Amino acid sequence: MIGIGFSSSKASVERLPGWEQESWAYHGDDGKSFFGESQGQGRQYGPTFGVNDTVGCGVNFSTGCAFFTKNGVFLGNAFRELRNLKVYPSVGMKKQPPVHLSANFGQQPFMFDIDGMVKKEKDAIHSEIRSTSTANIQPPLDETALLQELIAQFLAHDGYVETARAFAEEVAAESGALENGRKTQLKKYEVEEDVEAINRQKIRAAILDGDIDKALKYTNAYYANVLQQYPQIHFKLRCRKFLEMMRRCTELSAASAKKGKATNGISDSSAVFDEEMELDEQMQDRDGCWDGDGMDTEETEASAKSNELLTEAVQYGQQLRIDYPTDENGGDKKMLDDIFSLVAYPDPKRSVHGHYLDPAGRVAVAEELNSAILVSLGKSSSAALERLYQQTEVLVNEISEEGGAGAFINVRNDFLV
Repeated sequence: MIGIGFSSSKASVERLPGWEQESWAYHGDDGKSFFGESQGQGRQYGPTFGVNDTVGCGVNFSTGCAFFTKNGVFLGNAFRELRNLKVYPSVGMKKQPPVHLSANFGQQPFMFDIDGMVKKEKDAIHSEIRSTSTANIQPPLDETALLQELIAQFLAHDGYVETARAFAEEVAAESGALENGRKTQLKKYEVEEDVEAINRQKIRAAILDGDIDKALKYTNAYYANVLQQYPQIHFKLRCRKFLEMMRRCTELSAASAKKGKATNGISDSSAVFDEEMELDEQMQDRDGCWDGDGMDTEETEASAKSNELLTEAVQYGQQLRIDYPTDENGGDKKMLDDIFSLVAYPDPKRSVHGHYLDPAGRVAVAEELNSAILVSLGKSSSAALERLYQQTEVLVNEISEEGGAGAFINVRNDFLV
């Protein structure tokens, strides 16, 4: 007499699961499935089971069904319409001293191929997504046209004028090739010359190159009021300039140290100083071309340049501290403390705040400034493709709750990467 299944927190544990309210189970002595509302009257479900058998129980919250397996064989759905339930694994049996149970919640491989089942469920969801028509959207567009519109708008929105133009030409050429035998022409995609887009791309390119001075110059020239309207962005740009100064200083220092190590290090090849080499050195000394100490000149110059850059960075940082003594006017005292700490480390990139030096940090600043400029021009701060992605993520999270169909979807990994 053994019952294996699941129950809610309200179920009594006085009797076998399946015999109490809000409990569901598969019983081994008769192979029947029981649920609380059946008042102890089960229905025939599968084979009996007992000693040395492995019974699996699974709940598919997406479909609202529960199933069981015996020794790795799927026995079919035992219960349906299980909605909005929070359930717990339950096992009940009559007291039999020599009998022992072993439970596996994933710490060991399952006998049943649960991964294969999940993959089939996922493939079914993806198939449904692929078969969904875009014809009902407004304005009506087929899937290819919709994607082309989204990409073209994204490129124009983010200021990639040349790329947008090349994309439009490629789409036009492809459309022309597909028109053979068609009664209606495919839509042509035109990209207009956008001075604003070109200006924004100049600013973006300067930031991504790490030339913050050039970015500030362009921004003040083309969009004089933006940095005043968004002081927090101006602050981030100035912080980025400090970080770029530290990056150059760190890279120069590292290059100098590496070269010094390569020059002064002892190896098998460098340990051979024969008479011919000594003679060459003496001849060079007599000719006045170079002396023994000249080997360190380049290294010394690099070290001096590194120290000069470090001094400039410290002075710029001191001015930043003066300009932003508090978190007002767009400042962020914690961020200043974090980035200023880089000066104290012999190798800032390996420090606790070394991530600030990563060039990837330029992208976030460039995006934020681009969005602010677009808003100042009366345009949307984000492209339609970005909004579509954000809305999709929110919707997928919503329908993933309680094990819904969205639980089988990962927007980034399944559709973007």
